[in-house]
Amino acid sequence: MAPPPRDPSDHLADNIKALRTARGLSQQQIARAAGVPRATWTHLESGAGNPTLTVLVKVANALQVRLDELLAAPSPPARHIAASELPVRARGEVTIRKLLPESLPGLDLERMVLPPGARMSGVPHTPGTREYLTCERGTVELAVAGERYRLAEGDVVTFRGDQRHGYHNPGNATAVAYSAIAFAPTSA
Repeated sequence: MAPPPRDPSDHLADNIKALRTARGLSQQQIARAAGVPRATWTHLESGAGNPTLTVLVKVANALQVRLDELLAAPSPPARHIAASELPVRARGEVTIRKLLPESLPGLDLERMVLPPGARMSGVPHTPGTREYLTCERGTVELAVAGERYRLAEGDVVTFRGDQRHGYHNPGNATAVAYSAIAFAPTSA
């Protein structure tokens, strides 16, 4: 029989201790950074604490994590994700696979496979977005702002992602490229 699910508050002590030790900080150092007494921090890590929301916000800020990460089930130290588990989509002849299993705020990383002659239009993003395109294999041509950039293996082009842009494989072999999109911060 499986053990009963743990309450999110049960995860608090484990997460706080793991996050602190991963940063190589003592309880005294992190308590000072959070602006809480060391005794409070000790109680939090032992599971004996019953913190207020104000204390939890200070702890999350000192550890540089979101509040919900303090209460979530602890993450394993590593996780293997098979390529087949990552989201894949097709845009015309181009296959696009996400490189990360979960989204990171403000960042998108993708692998594009372009068969010979394939073309794909990019989607302009919000003003202030930066894009980075690197060619891993073959040749990729990037059209952006009326200019064309021919990327050979290892080349990178950085450009404003709020413009019309497109990708083309002018070669006779399949090309592979990686796209990193750093989205402009949104105003809260």
